[in-house]
Amino acid sequence: MISKTQRIEKFNSAITRQRAGQKRVAAGMVAMTGMSGRRMYAWLGPLLGILLVGLLCLMPLMAVAAAEQDSSSWYESELDVTGSSKGAEGTNRRTPRETVRNFVALTEAGEYERAADFLNLADLPPSERVARGSDLARQLGLVIDRQLWIDWAGLSARPDAMRDQGSANHPLAGQARRDIGLKMVKVKGQAYEIRLGRYKSEEAEPVWLFTPQTVENIPILYRAFGPHRFEVYIPTPLKQRLGGLRLWEWFALPMLLCVLLGLGFLINRMIRWLGHKAKSPVLRQAAEKTRIPLALVAMAIAAQLFIKLGVSFSGPATNIVRPLLVIIIVSGLGMTVLKIIDAVLNRVTLRMIGEIDDTRSIKKRELYTSIYALRRVVVLVMVAASVIVVLIRLNLFESLGITLLASAGVVTVLLGIAGQAVLGNIMASLQIALAKPVRIGDSVLFEGNWAYVESIFYTFIRLRTWDERRIIVPVKYFISQPFENWSVKDARIMKTITLFLDHRADITLLREVFIELAKQDEGVIDHHTLAANVTRHTRGGQEIAFYAMSPDPSTAWAMAMRLREVMLDHVRTHHPDWWPSERIDADDVNARLAAAAKETSGPSAD
Repeated sequence: MISKTQRIEKFNSAITRQRAGQKRVAAGMVAMTGMSGRRMYAWLGPLLGILLVGLLCLMPLMAVAAAEQDSSSWYESELDVTGSSKGAEGTNRRTPRETVRNFVALTEAGEYERAADFLNLADLPPSERVARGSDLARQLGLVIDRQLWIDWAGLSARPDAMRDQGSANHPLAGQARRDIGLKMVKVKGQAYEIRLGRYKSEEAEPVWLFTPQTVENIPILYRAFGPHRFEVYIPTPLKQRLGGLRLWEWFALPMLLCVLLGLGFLINRMIRWLGHKAKSPVLRQAAEKTRIPLALVAMAIAAQLFIKLGVSFSGPATNIVRPLLVIIIVSGLGMTVLKIIDAVLNRVTLRMIGEIDDTRSIKKRELYTSIYALRRVVVLVMVAASVIVVLIRLNLFESLGITLLASAGVVTVLLGIAGQAVLGNIMASLQIALAKPVRIGDSVLFEGNWAYVESIFYTFIRLRTWDERRIIVPVKYFISQPFENWSVKDARIMKTITLFLDHRADITLLREVFIELAKQDEGVIDHHTLAANVTRHTRGGQEIAFYAMSPDPSTAWAMAMRLREVMLDHVRTHHPDWWPSERIDADDVNARLAAAAKETSGPSAD
């Protein structure tokens, strides 16, 4: 074994060797550092020289790139167009919002010469800019007053017009803009836009002006949306503004509404009178169904003609009345077409099928169901076409495109929550129309009610019971519940007539009588299916069931009533002893009497 002294000496020698190794490593590092330091100082001078030369060469390129980046935020223009005045009161044009606000204020005040400074007149000859500039400013001011409902919050207050509000996923978010659109209008099928652009000359700051294209289109827009023929007769005091509208507009709008209501009432009565005079049932039904939609369409068209030829309302009224009239016209025409199709389909149905019930063939019931499915398809197509026409007429596709894409998820969630019941019923209705598990005219047993399927609508099914009651059932609920369709393959139905008779009743004799009587009944078909059997028996008697086939449930019900009556009459007349009677067991009676006597005599004496 190693003694304690030897272990201590061995440990001290290991410590000494470790320290010697550390000293050798430190010496080597000092030597390497000295060598690398001398090399570093040798290369440092040339390296700094190269970096300095490169930096001097890159500075012009960086300046050119910065200039190009700045120039992408504006258009280069002449000094005469942009002007050299800075900060003049009422003529600031640094941002889109300032330009529109000051231009509108100047045109409303009648200072058209100063308002001309907000137009880019570069396309006009210099000699005509002063003379025509004020007149163009006046015309554009009237067009903006008549057609624009300015969204001041939507106009940028930044010189670079960068979007600093809204979604960060917007395609233009974080980008400087040098032109923006204010309004897109259509004149005789051609689109014209009122736009602002950012322009800069060499000796002036960038300013926002109405673009040369907008200036070029001002005469066209003024002829289309400027003052109309009857406005010259309006007194000047009534042209003052009150609450965003001129005074005369507050009187004209209610009067126009009253006149249009009267016109709609007259057209409604006239169409009704023409319908009564018509000889064709289709025309009478179509006139009765379409008189209200046609009256609305006539009212909207008359209002549009009045606005187009008579007077021109201000921007707020125009932006409310014009879309409303377009929606009324499109929806009214769609409802008119739908009502006419309904009238034709009803007439065709009555002529080809007649009153629908389960006595009709399967093909006729399927045809009737297909007609209702066609009506639903027509409704969907008309609604979709109306929405598309409204969007096109109001130029909403461009403005709604990004919004719809951004809000598609939100709309989907809202429709899934709020419209779950409606959408579920519509999908169930389309499922019935395609798969046809039930058809119009089918006889069904639903929750204990025997009824006919009278109508299948988008969201509900109307059932007509045998006693002429109407049961309204949501389509989704109807499909999700089990029901018996007695007409799914064939309207025929086997009816069961049950009698309860005494054990002495002869089933063989009753079977012969039933078959003979059933063959004489007009409501019985397939005589080979006639049958009679004992289905149950008890102590008091036996249950006898008679079976007969009928062409449809309605006939079967009446047939069963008649056969039950004649069978009861046969038993009553020929075998009255077959009626069930209550039997008493004599032994049981004696036992009960003995027990009763024992109870009345009391306990026996000891």
